[in-house]
Amino acid sequence: MHSTHLLNELSALDLSRWQFGLTTVYHFLFVPLTIGMVLLVAIMQTIWYKTDNEKWLKLTKLFGKLFLINFALGVVTGIVQEFQFGMNWSAYSRFVGDIFGAPLAMEGLLAFFFESTFIGLWIFGWDRLSKKLHLVTIWMTALGVILSAYFILAANSFMQNPVGFEFNEAKNRAELVDIGAVLTNIVALNQFPHTITASIMFAGAVMVGVSAYHLKRLQFVDTMRTSLRFGLWTVIAGGAGTVLTGDGLGLAMVQTQPMKMAAAEALYNTSNNASFSIFTLGTPDGKSELFSIRIPNLLSFLSTHTFDGQVEGLNDLQAQYTAAFGAGDYMPVIWITYWAFRWMIGLGFLSVIIAAVGLWMTRKGNLNLPKWAWNVAIWASPIPVLAISLGWMFTEMGRQPWIVFSLLKTADAVSPGINGVDVLISLIAFTAIYGVLAIIELKLFLKAAQTGPVSEVSEKSDSEQLTVAY
Repeated sequence: MHSTHLLNELSALDLSRWQFGLTTVYHFLFVPLTIGMVLLVAIMQTIWYKTDNEKWLKLTKLFGKLFLINFALGVVTGIVQEFQFGMNWSAYSRFVGDIFGAPLAMEGLLAFFFESTFIGLWIFGWDRLSKKLHLVTIWMTALGVILSAYFILAANSFMQNPVGFEFNEAKNRAELVDIGAVLTNIVALNQFPHTITASIMFAGAVMVGVSAYHLKRLQFVDTMRTSLRFGLWTVIAGGAGTVLTGDGLGLAMVQTQPMKMAAAEALYNTSNNASFSIFTLGTPDGKSELFSIRIPNLLSFLSTHTFDGQVEGLNDLQAQYTAAFGAGDYMPVIWITYWAFRWMIGLGFLSVIIAAVGLWMTRKGNLNLPKWAWNVAIWASPIPVLAISLGWMFTEMGRQPWIVFSLLKTADAVSPGINGVDVLISLIAFTAIYGVLAIIELKLFLKAAQTGPVSEVSEKSDSEQLTVAY
């Protein structure tokens, strides 16, 4: 009986983690495109406002439709996240809700309603607002989207680096004492620009894919040539920004979560001239290295900006955490953390390389490219979002076994009243619903993308088309 009960508890924990991981990764597929695309749409509409060139108006409306479709599905899938805090993670919600709820409330009551209001004005304002005022609405929408991202990242950053709280022993919960500290968490300040620039890179890749689809078929050539080059430069600019902001995030990670950095590099022992791992094989128990290919001193430089800076190793950190928090295994799953980090970096650089090659191949207006080049441009569109998703897997898996670093373990955060069967039923239901939503999203998105820019349409019909897309 005891073993059956224990198995049921383990199933509830494991299935709850799978469910939250599934719904979070699925929801986050829409988030970076929303962030990046609204900024690109605002820029394109600004260029149209300044130049009065009709092709920029066409591009604004085309990619505006894609933004609205993506935004709508993102809202729908995001609602599920909030329910799970109460259903599967009530112990977590009780422990940290006083802090976690504050930035999320700001996101919902301030940023989300702000962006939703201006999205409505942008959709219906094409034939009702002045050209200048209508431009303001899309920039206000972009501001709301960015604010939403910041508040959510601030909430997540508390899980990575708890600040601005006091622990109430009588109630066994963390309580907010400094909202300013939560909103200016060093992790949030570095994670935010990293997320924004990566999102811009993804939006640029989608623009390149849509443009390549039409140019391959010699459709809307003049307009799509412009969007192709615009998208390629956007990928490169976003990639450069992601690298630069990633450096700051790495330094913050070393400062706040050294175990995560050690796991990312499979660094088992503390070193003053730590090497960067190109490829490492470890023992099955994850405690030591069997074989590796490394670049000497590079990890020390990346972690401390000095070639002889000290980087703490997995085994030494495990000993420190055992002394501080009691017996237990405080290492994350090394192979997941290690390879997620590498694939994140590799796919990000691959996107930039493809964009750079694309710029070179289309220089001086050349569009006489082989079929395979257009196919690469089309199929490379999702590469940045794969890199982003792997980055979040690294961020969340690298924090384990903690759900709130150093304060609450994931195993202690699951709802006490649920069992594995309950979670399995909801997991199957969510998977089925999300599968249906994925089909709907893909069909709407592809239909709008394949239709391309529509010319010589009335302002009224533009608003109606955007409304339908939304």
